[in-house]
Formats: sequence, structure tokens, C-alpha cells
Amino acid sequence: MFAKSDLRYTAQPLPLRPALTDAQVLTAARTFEDAMSTRCTTRDFDTRPVERAVIESAIRTAGGAPSGANHQPWHFVAIGNPALKAQVRAAAEEEEARFYEGAAGDEWLSALEPIGTGPSKPHLEDAPWLIVIFAQRYGEFDDGTRYKNYYVNESVGIATGFLIAALHQAGLSSLTHTPNPMKFLNDLCQRPASEKPVMILAVGHAAADATTPAAARIKKPLDQIMTTLD
Repeated sequence: MFAKSDLRYTAQPLPLRPALTDAQVLTAARTFEDAMSTRCTTRDFDTRPVERAVIESAIRTAGGAPSGANHQPWHFVAIGNPALKAQVRAAAEEEEARFYEGAAGDEWLSALEPIGTGPSKPHLEDAPWLIVIFAQRYGEFDDGTRYKNYYVNESVGIATGFLIAALHQAGLSSLTHTPNPMKFLNDLCQRPASEKPVMILAVGHAAADATTPAAARIKKPLDQIMTTLD
């Protein structure tokens, strides 16, 4: 996406945004906080379809996230094809079976017990969309030569947060899934070896009888996650 000839600094004005009063700023912050407080992880998805345009819009939002040197070291593969989702599920469950049969270790499995996870992953087929998130180890200039990406993990993490928030704002539910290892996703998604799969995000409308783990609703209070140095 980059041309070597374009590697120079040019300033431009910020995009126009409405000027808010202090009271409006606080209201906007708390409105978004309230909206995001209803975000829950669920494995129970409805069969109701989701338009591709909705997924595209959410991924465009993710693509606007900040990144190291603005290299945008991410790629999102949106899978709606039922046969391919079935392949992803089969491969993921194969890895998950090894994980739960002992590869994870007792401590890790004990930590997961309140979340209610197991090797069976029907949500990978039930959800109308799977979004596979890849981190790009390096990029290429327009002439084909490589350039290094910086702060890749941090950048992809921020973009993923943007994506999850955008999907929630659209009224959709999502579930983060990280089978280990995930190399099978490069083949199934036809992505190059230079890209590392980070997670699978199952996306769709929550089922009418959807549940969420009670333990997942326990969040640390503000005084445990924030230090203020006025």
C-alpha cells in the first residue's frame, strides 16, 4: 500500500467534529460506557443472517485504528460460507481436543472452568460470520520490497477492540476464540506465511435463549484498574 516516494511528513487539519461543552463531553462518555456495559460474550447464536455490508462497515471502523508508524499491520478475513465455517470448526476442535486433554495444564484448565468452555465449538458454525484476524509481520512497498512493521501486537489489539465495539454498536454479539496453535487458519483463509492468525471472532445475533458465564460479568472496580495522578 505504501510507495517509497511517499515517505515524507505532510500536515493536514483534523477532520471536522462538533465542539462539545464539558457537560456534553461527560454525557457522551457515559452514554458510550453504558452502551458497552451491555456487551457480553455468548456462544449461543441465532440463525438470523447478518448482511455483509454490516461486517464490512465494522471492519472499516477497525481499519481506522491507530498503529505503529501507521503501517496498519492487520488483515481481516470474513467467512460466511457454511462449508468453510465447518472446516474451521473441525480444525479448531482438533486443536482444542489436545488442549483440553492435557496440553493446557491443570492450572489453565482450572482457570477456564468458571467460563464453561470445552473442546466442542458449535458456535463456529452457528454464527453467520467468522472474522479471522491476522497480524502482518511485515509489509511490502509498491515495488515489492519489504518493510518492517512496528508494534504489531499492540496495533492489532487496538484494531480488534475497535472491531468488537463496532459490532456491539450494530446490535451484534461476538465471541473471541483462540485455538492453539492456529496455523491451520493460514491455509483455510489463503493468507501468506508473513501473517500470523491472532483470533477467530464469531459474529451474529444472540439466540433468544442465549446465556453468558456469570463469572464473565464480574469486572474489576475502577479503583483496581485506574490510578489517577492529578
